[in-house]
Amino acid sequence: MSSLIRRSGPFAHRNARLFVLFRVLYNARAYYPILAIFFTDLGLTLDQFVMLNFIWAGAIFLLEVPSGAFADTLGRKRLLVISAVIMVVEMGILLFAPANGGWLLIFLCGLNRFLSGASEAAASGADEAIAYDALPEEDRESGWDDVMATTMRWQAAGFLIAMSLGGLLYDPSWLQKISPALAIDEAIAHRLPIALVFLQAIACLVITLRLEEKGHDEEADTTDRCRSAFRLTLQTARYAFTTRKIAMVLVGALMIDAVIRNFATINSEYYRLIDLPEWSFGFIGSVIAIGNWFVPGIAKRVNHRFETMTVLAIAGGVTIASLALLAPAWPWIGLLPAMLTLCLLGFVGFTVSRFLHSVADSSQRATLLSVKGLAFNLGYGLWSLAFSLLLAGLRDGPDGDAAFRSALWWQVGIVAALIIPFFAWAKRRGHQDR
Repeated sequence: MSSLIRRSGPFAHRNARLFVLFRVLYNARAYYPILAIFFTDLGLTLDQFVMLNFIWAGAIFLLEVPSGAFADTLGRKRLLVISAVIMVVEMGILLFAPANGGWLLIFLCGLNRFLSGASEAAASGADEAIAYDALPEEDRESGWDDVMATTMRWQAAGFLIAMSLGGLLYDPSWLQKISPALAIDEAIAHRLPIALVFLQAIACLVITLRLEEKGHDEEADTTDRCRSAFRLTLQTARYAFTTRKIAMVLVGALMIDAVIRNFATINSEYYRLIDLPEWSFGFIGSVIAIGNWFVPGIAKRVNHRFETMTVLAIAGGVTIASLALLAPAWPWIGLLPAMLTLCLLGFVGFTVSRFLHSVADSSQRATLLSVKGLAFNLGYGLWSLAFSLLLAGLRDGPDGDAAFRSALWWQVGIVAALIIPFFAWAKRRGHQDR
């Protein structure tokens, strides 16, 4: 971290320094801890918000593969600039979207989610590639390790600050308790986390414009590159899902990941349901972020002791148990299973990444990981769609909380009906991954 400040080692090159700043400002967004309640307070129902996540995941699924070809053809810097411009637009839409705007609001929020997914797809990989290529070829690998380690530390600090600020800005009731003169209008306060991320988007645009890029093939055929990328991805996907040990791990992990990621997007609505003050949401996110520091160590020990499918079966069992403890929505106490559920996301991610690296050839490793990302985004999108339809079907009248409570109970049964038979079948098949 000190080498970044001193601009020494790998950070002697501008791109490495800008990469760290871009990653922090792009990813540490103050609206994360209040994402669901921001949209519902804006005038959407919870099922409409969950449906928007299907649009977000669909955008990434559709654009992730061609974005790599565009990065090679248009240039990584240009693609990152496009990503930052899209981020500015998507945050501008949320900043000025009309509250209770009916179909106009739904359209603007849907456009925001699509642009958000498009921005992430454009930035994915291009930021790492432009920073990596800028490092001196001598000791490039060790230099890159330093860059990534420093980036992770700065991102952790960025998330702690952003998550805490998000909740405090959204619910400034704590200011009024200090002094009535500090009171802020609620409608203005609800836009403050968005305004902060809007400023971060502008900063990201400035950063990407300052990046330096080595020459690339301007005359390359974008269509041919896209076709080649799609062909390679389809071949790798066919290999992954026709190889039993890989397919079982991907499908098992996908079911768990989709459910947990869906809850991660609606957790602020759940916190409100269990009577937590809104200003605390960011601090809860910070505590979970701190807890996630210990997840890799736990996951490493468990993976050394058991085979991958057994580890995922354990994660599946814990997921079902935590969802069952979430469903009663006990005031305050419900926070404990919520935190456990969110920590499982890193546990599953570590397990799958470790497994795929162990079975993939070096020539197909990156594409296999890309297939994993595409499959997981598709799974998350489909589960978001299913959960939104469930919420819509259970909602009878204006009482959205009652529908949400019922959906939480239904979710336990549905997830158990999917996960338990799958892992029981996998065990009968005698799956071995080592």
